[in-house]
Amino acid sequence: MTNYPTSFISYSWEDDEHKKWVKSLASRLRHDGVDVKLDQWEVIPGDQLPLFMEKSIREIDYVLIICTPKYKRKSDNREGGVGYEGDIITGEVFQKQNHRKFIPILRKEEWEKSAPSWLSGKYHIDLRNDSDFENNYQDLITTILNIREAAPPLGQYKSPQIASTFTKKEEIINEQEIKIKGILIDEVGEPLNDGTPGSALYKVPFELTKRPDSLWADLFKHTWDRPPSWSNMHRPGIGYVSGNKIVLNGTTIEEVKSVHRETLKLVVETVNKTYLEIMQKEKLRKEREEQDRKQHRDNIRNIANDIEF
Repeated sequence: MTNYPTSFISYSWEDDEHKKWVKSLASRLRHDGVDVKLDQWEVIPGDQLPLFMEKSIREIDYVLIICTPKYKRKSDNREGGVGYEGDIITGEVFQKQNHRKFIPILRKEEWEKSAPSWLSGKYHIDLRNDSDFENNYQDLITTILNIREAAPPLGQYKSPQIASTFTKKEEIINEQEIKIKGILIDEVGEPLNDGTPGSALYKVPFELTKRPDSLWADLFKHTWDRPPSWSNMHRPGIGYVSGNKIVLNGTTIEEVKSVHRETLKLVVETVNKTYLEIMQKEKLRKEREEQDRKQHRDNIRNIANDIEF
């Protein structure tokens, strides 16, 4: 019997068009082998909605969170079913630390306007535009089905010359490093300037040389909040990774030039170093495990050959 991965879709009931889109996404996922639980199919008059939501979130493999401005408002203000689901999700993440179970999907507006505060900094799937839908949907479905492209098998590099060994190591390090290419000028936000505190600030996005994984993104957010060194003008809590971008949400271009530029360079350098150390430790751990397994099998084979019946 095939064990299909299960998922639950958390979304806000906004209008018929939005509910139709959610239902269409659920149908597509079921067609591709994901057992989706959707209230439009599962709940009938007389059912207890809180019980359905709690049972679905706690028992399934993945929760897909459809992020829109209305979803953000309801979740942050703990309104209705969306607010109740937010309480359950944040509680489970806190208790079990199973962050990858919850996958944010951006459907409307910018990420900052649509993501609840408890999703800040999480890697999300962007399904806003038809032109990018198929590529980004593949990112979603391969994640749920656990068929994402794996790293190639580890080999053993042997060099006859010491100098070339150092060159190879340097190439590997440079391949893994992520760098800032520059400011995405057309995506820089605009200040509200309505007289309220912070209304003169806006977001400034920076393009990266490649899209980081969730570990790198988490390391960046943590390091930005607590950089190795900083000035009195540093703003913790405004930096996060979104796709192939770093975003500082709550600053100005003048601050970037005079304050944040050097901190950004230092933080990215620190994150690259920490990330590489973690990857190297993980590689050594896997190599030790493989060596232990091989020794165990060799030992079994040697002893078994001496046993006669």
